[in-house]
Amino acid sequence: MVQIPIESMNLMLLNVGRAQHNADWNWKDVSSPFIRIYYVLEGEAIIHLAEHNVRLLPRHLYFIPAYTVHSYECHGLFVHYYLHVYEGFKNEMNLQEVYELPIEVEGSEVAAQLFEHLCNRLPEARLPHSDPNSYDTSAQTSDYVQRYRDMALWEKMELRGAMLMIMSHFIRQAKPRVWTQDERMKRVLEYVHSHISDSINIEQLADVACITKPYFIRLFKHEFGFPPVQYINRKKVERAQLLLFTTDKAVKEVAFILGFSDQNYFIRLFHKLTGITPQEYRRKLRP
Repeated sequence: MVQIPIESMNLMLLNVGRAQHNADWNWKDVSSPFIRIYYVLEGEAIIHLAEHNVRLLPRHLYFIPAYTVHSYECHGLFVHYYLHVYEGFKNEMNLQEVYELPIEVEGSEVAAQLFEHLCNRLPEARLPHSDPNSYDTSAQTSDYVQRYRDMALWEKMELRGAMLMIMSHFIRQAKPRVWTQDERMKRVLEYVHSHISDSINIEQLADVACITKPYFIRLFKHEFGFPPVQYINRKKVERAQLLLFTTDKAVKEVAFILGFSDQNYFIRLFHKLTGITPQEYRRKLRP
């Protein structure tokens, strides 16, 4: 199994706070390139996911992966802590790709204390409004990222420790995604992630695996269920979403950064995988 060294988990705290709602936590089709974690204190609410609904209950923790489209429903009192965690721009395989994380786990007194500590430590990280349209924007997220980067080293260490302890509740019950037992394919996955900004071709990946191109294509599809080109394109489009969300770089520049020499091909690929163009994606994040 491919593993993430804990020192390479580039966690960045964007927002943390305590929120109280009364039938006013109802937002549709929310999606962001950062992880959302909730700890429920009082009341109930529902999160609607593509395949099922999750009822949020007191003294439980909830994990919403990045890029997950979901909606909120609340009909009464609902009090909870929230934490938005951003994995940053490192090229390693991210947490969600290596582990199948549970959506819901039991909370603990330690988790509640950590949330309370983070809220007291960073009152400026509290969201100004509960409407995602007020904070799920490129400019707003860039401000949050810069605030974190401007912190002293000891502050980052303290926050990172608290975030890791909260996330450990989910990791404890997570199932490793056993992508492959084939060392050749492990090297290929690691190569794709470390060269995501380059123009990657199948010949290069076959060389990394030390096998012929036709055999590599058959082996990759057998191991993962889809061809290598599909995997490369998906990872590049995810990185493009991140760049479009957190920077003001032009679409042409984003395409170039990710190794696309043809901007029109990049736009068509982005549309095929997300349903909208890069320009529409960016406009959606700038209400």
